[in-house]
Amino acid sequence: MNVNEAAVSTGGTVSNTGLVLAKLGINVSLMGKVGDDLFGEGIINILGKYGNISNMSKVKGKNTSYTIVLAVPGNDRMFLHYPGTNDTFGYKDIDYKTVKRAKLFHFGYPTQMKRLYSNNGLELIKIFKKVKSLGVITSLDMALPDSDSESGKVNWSNILRKLMPFVDIFLPSFEEICFMLNPGRYRALKKIAGKNSIDGYFTADDLSEIASTLLKYGGKIIVLKCSRRGIYARTAQEKLLKKTGEVKTANMSNWSGRELWLPSYYAGKIASATGSGDSAIAGFLAAFLKGMSIEESLKCANGAGLQNLRAFDAVSGITDWNEVVKIIKNKKVKMNCFKLTAPGWKWAGEAKNWIGPNDKN
Repeated sequence: MNVNEAAVSTGGTVSNTGLVLAKLGINVSLMGKVGDDLFGEGIINILGKYGNISNMSKVKGKNTSYTIVLAVPGNDRMFLHYPGTNDTFGYKDIDYKTVKRAKLFHFGYPTQMKRLYSNNGLELIKIFKKVKSLGVITSLDMALPDSDSESGKVNWSNILRKLMPFVDIFLPSFEEICFMLNPGRYRALKKIAGKNSIDGYFTADDLSEIASTLLKYGGKIIVLKCSRRGIYARTAQEKLLKKTGEVKTANMSNWSGRELWLPSYYAGKIASATGSGDSAIAGFLAAFLKGMSIEESLKCANGAGLQNLRAFDAVSGITDWNEVVKIIKNKKVKMNCFKLTAPGWKWAGEAKNWIGPNDKN
């Protein structure tokens, strides 16, 4: 069988979110761990073109993590993953002097890093507790574990209950967090969806219920990526949000006590969705750091995610911050709008987003 050419690129949170943030004008210091193999050399060379790599460590005699992404037209992507040096990444691999100088610390994919999910997430919790003690805003992304893997059998609900008090911005996909917090509902949705993605089958109540749990655990800004159905956000009250740290956001009342669901932008022909969630996170965090409103920040997430879909890899489709702003300001850009019949949800026509029953407005 003949196929199209293979696209080789860096991946994961450090590369995807980190490099997109750099493209969007944010000063980025990249931290990660690679082996002294061909993949490790390639990763260091690529990352060095975009950001500070002085805190990237290379381990002698070890192999670098890699993932084979099968992007078959008309089908959801399939990931074949080898954890490599990521399994040994831990508390001591982070330069906290560099972190202390930062406004925001973003970390991703602990579900793919054995040291961080072992012992009930003790090392992961230790990292976030340390960063918060430095007065830095913390941000966390997840990845869906293989249900048959060691990570898939971990009690993630228990880990998150202890971790969330130290997480300011939490940005998993709905599928990831549903698997972790409500595996029964996750299995039910998988059964309903069949061969399709569950993204088209969950309800507004599913989102509200999960967000409520995460807020009870101590979360402050909860952002759930919903694939083609856009992005959802739920936030804590202003008193708790003020504990996140210093940001440019002047109107904290705009961010507090909110529940919003924004449709995604219509993409037309898609090259690949690889890294689109990471790009969306970068768009959101960049807008947050630039002092934009929560509505604008969510639109920037969708705007960056839209750009990502133009290329097979996770980064090259992204241009710059001006392009993201251009997308969200352009009233002619089509959106994948959807109807909600759940009680309490209202459509804000001018803003083009849904406002939930838990929103203070």
